[in-house]
Amino acid sequence: MAKLTHLDDDGNAVMVDVSDKASTERTATAKGSVFMAAQTMALIIGGGVKKGDVLSVAQLAGIMAAKRTPDLIPLCHPLVLSSVKVDLVSDPARNAVDITATCTLTGRTGVEMEALTAVAVAALTVYDMCKAVDRNMRIADIRLTHKAGGKSGAFEAE
Repeated sequence: MAKLTHLDDDGNAVMVDVSDKASTERTATAKGSVFMAAQTMALIIGGGVKKGDVLSVAQLAGIMAAKRTPDLIPLCHPLVLSSVKVDLVSDPARNAVDITATCTLTGRTGVEMEALTAVAVAALTVYDMCKAVDRNMRIADIRLTHKAGGKSGAFEAE
């Protein structure tokens, strides 16, 4: 059975020691969605949200969040990210904004948490910017979809 890496033998929380790991190129992609009323989607697409350009602001928030992940998730290592890409796409057929974040680096630990944090904060930003007109929005399906590099190798979500 796999052992939780962030707990020592006594059950105490620990930051994983990565000093013996080799530096490799690592990448991770996460996705998620924000579902909303059709009227809210129309406001986003038409640029009618009073707080500004929802998708651009959420994109920047996601990038900033990836860079601040170790400040938000207690046992994450501070990383020097090579790239953070956050894409938001409006899908009027589903009344959803779909968010994808990909983080890359060359280092000793993966970037899954950075990609997931980017998506989560971008989604929260969409909610924050639109909550005045739609408090029924739903953030859903935030998940890791791809990971490559490191000892555990590649992962592709089903």
